[in-house]
Amino acid sequence: MARQYRVDDLRYLMKRLRDPESGCPWDLKQSFSSIAKHTLEEVYEVIDAIERNDLEHLSEELGDLLFQIIFYSELGAEEQVFDFDTVVHGLVTKLVRRHPHVFPEGTLESVIEPGSRVDNAAEEARIKTAWEDIKAEERAAKGERKTLDDIALAIPALSRAQKLQKRAATKGFDWQHLDQVVEVVREELVELEAEIELNDRAAIEDELGDLIFSCVNLARHLSVDPERALRRANDKFQRRFQAMEELAEQAGNDFSQLSTDKMEQLWVEVKLAE
Repeated sequence: MARQYRVDDLRYLMKRLRDPESGCPWDLKQSFSSIAKHTLEEVYEVIDAIERNDLEHLSEELGDLLFQIIFYSELGAEEQVFDFDTVVHGLVTKLVRRHPHVFPEGTLESVIEPGSRVDNAAEEARIKTAWEDIKAEERAAKGERKTLDDIALAIPALSRAQKLQKRAATKGFDWQHLDQVVEVVREELVELEAEIELNDRAAIEDELGDLIFSCVNLARHLSVDPERALRRANDKFQRRFQAMEELAEQAGNDFSQLSTDKMEQLWVEVKLAE
């Protein structure tokens, strides 16, 4: 039977890759900043496998993502600032602290009493509130006193907008009714149309940003992930556009030479066929 490799083997492999005498030239040249873009790519590939329900390849993609963590940990160990064990210890400590409803005594070994858990909406809301309170205490301990301090700038804009809105809502800064949010979207569209009439490019960008931000807020109030919704819209557009090209090709036509009316006709035909 072939050997079953484990995390320690992966850590050993990483050390071999970074060995100054016998390691891989490419791996030896890397730094925290140089591999950051690869980490982002690996995250997207994990998400892509999940979206396509490609569970066969999901394990492989998760392995690639894990390798990024191992790589960072080795770099940290070389600079004597942290290592993989530090990463694991910090993660377990944080998760135990943030789940007092699972680890009542604040230790990994502690358990709740059998039959004491109440699963209902009120308990779920209490757990969510406690989670946010604990995170706020952690931010304060790190010197991040303001509500929005720790929301990373590098997060994709749609996701960051959602995080900013959710965090502000924990302080009571939020619309109370869905129709209010819908009305804001309408108002932002009107303001954008006004700037388009004036052809003020800077103002157009500002108002378009406000409109998108409001749409993210609407998604949040509808419990819809805007990033996922936009990915689905992208996939739908790609599927329909490719179907239009295929119909044009079957009819012996060059799609790019079709009239606007004919393209619209094909678009409607493809939509009705779905």
